[in-house]
This record gives sequence, structure tokens and C-alpha cells, in this order.
Amino acid sequence: MLRKFRAIQSIEMTRLTIKNKPQQKGFSYVEVLVATTLIVIALLPAMNALQTGIMSADIHQALTVEHYARLKKMEELQAQPFSSLLAAADVAVNNTTATSFSDAAGTANRSLVYIALYDADANPFTVTDSNADNDNDLYTGNTSNLLWVKVVTEGSVQGLETLISR
Repeated sequence: MLRKFRAIQSIEMTRLTIKNKPQQKGFSYVEVLVATTLIVIALLPAMNALQTGIMSADIHQALTVEHYARLKKMEELQAQPFSSLLAAADVAVNNTTATSFSDAAGTANRSLVYIALYDADANPFTVTDSNADNDNDLYTGNTSNLLWVKVVTEGSVQGLETLISR
């Protein structure tokens, strides 16, 4: 009986000990600070990635607008009579002078148009072949049957090129 009493007393003491221990309700200040710091450290790269994504969407939109402006200008040039393009090439003299088909200065997404006589070699992939004027320069041809046309957006390195024949 004494053993039973001691066993019950031991169980009661254990319960009292457990009840007397203060139970934590919530997080400590240090735990909150650590969690906040970890969240901030993790959010900074995520916010930078989001900002980069938004900027790239704006850049893509601007490049798309410029591309379609160049495409529109190229289609306008291909619709011109060959004689008009040939006259513009004669006035421009070389392939680095913008022609009168270029947009007016100050225009948004201004398209610059370059037109030159194209010196057709026997092999169009090399410049060193014998050619009509023997200067090995593709853009100083004396044949008036083939024109090189390039449309570039001002301030950009992107452009469209084509050959137009009579």
C-alpha cells in the first residue's frame, strides 16, 4: 500500500511540477528579429528580379515598336518606283549618307534610309572576286540594276537590309 501511495504521490508531484513550469505563449523578441531579418534578406533578390522583369518588358515593347517602324519604312521603300530609289542613291553618293527617304529630324523612332548601287560580283559572298568596276567595294557599283537598301532606327544598331532590282 505504501508503494502505491508513493507511486501516486510521485505522479502528483510530476503533474504539479509540469503545471508550475511557465509555458511560453508566442515568440520571443529574438526569434521575431531573426525571422524578420531572414525575410528581408530573401525578399531583396526577389524584388530586384521583379524590377528587372518589369524593365525588360518595357525594353521589349520599345524594341518591338522600333522594329515595326523599320519594317513599315522598308515596305514603303519597296513600293517606290525603282527610278526614285536610283535617284536617291545617286544623290547619296555612298552607303554611309542617309537619303531623302529618311524621316525628318526630331521624329520619334526616326528611320534613317541608306541606298547605294550594289556591285554584283560573280560570287556574292566574297568581295575579292573580279567585279564590274574593279575596286572590290560592294557599294560603289556602276550597274544600275541592283540597289542595296538599309533602314536603321536612329541611335540604334538594329536595322533591316535588302536588295532591290529593276
